[in-house]
Amino acid sequence: MSRRIGFGGRTKNIVAWLGFALMVASFVWWQILSIPRPASSMRHTAAPAPFTLVVLDPGHGGQDSGAMCGTILEKELTLDIAQRVDRLLQSQGVATLMTRLGDSYVSLQDRAAVTNRARDCIFVSIHFNESKKVVNGVETYYAEHQAAPAPRLVSWIPFFQGPAAENPTLASESLARFIQEAMVARTKAPDRGTKQEQFFVIANVSVPAVLVEAGFLNKEDIAKVESNDYRDQMAAAISEGILRYREVLKERQLTLAVTGSGAE
Repeated sequence: MSRRIGFGGRTKNIVAWLGFALMVASFVWWQILSIPRPASSMRHTAAPAPFTLVVLDPGHGGQDSGAMCGTILEKELTLDIAQRVDRLLQSQGVATLMTRLGDSYVSLQDRAAVTNRARDCIFVSIHFNESKKVVNGVETYYAEHQAAPAPRLVSWIPFFQGPAAENPTLASESLARFIQEAMVARTKAPDRGTKQEQFFVIANVSVPAVLVEAGFLNKEDIAKVESNDYRDQMAAAISEGILRYREVLKERQLTLAVTGSGAE
């Protein structure tokens, strides 16, 4: 008799857990299906809205010095250029947010988290390359796959994973191209192009994001990189690329809006 009672208790527990799991699964699907979807007539006029905030990310900081050449540290150069970009963008009426303001350590996770909490923004991380070989030039990276946030109604469920963003992320690729073109034009540095790479800070944010390599810290380039003129030109180039990207978004949104209204 005692064995039958024990078995019955286990059966009731199993049934209870199955019922709970089914209830949670039903709730998740209900929430997903209830997310509003744009009407078919709006699909033709949808376009990325111009951003209102630029998150500037000076690479490294604190105990993480980054690349170095002699006494020149990457963390100091990235902060210097980010501050120059910050001033230039603000002078154009663009709001900015720095992931670090001084020589402090900020984890990669925190840099991404700050960006994902912001609204209507883009993310630009500034770095310098390191190589013992005779190599120089500038390059800009974007992620092939970017994390996308789960829908807000179900984001609290720990096992729910949001879908991957478009592959590749076209917005990030466009932003990278505009910044890269401006850097080459301004600094006359060799063009190493735009490239895909899953760097944490650009792969784990859900907004247009790029990582700039503003030059090499080696014996061949250090004098140029260290000069105020070069850093002025680099900051101006990054700012120009960002502003050009924003203007294109505005033009595209206006064009599609006009086309959509005409089609109606």
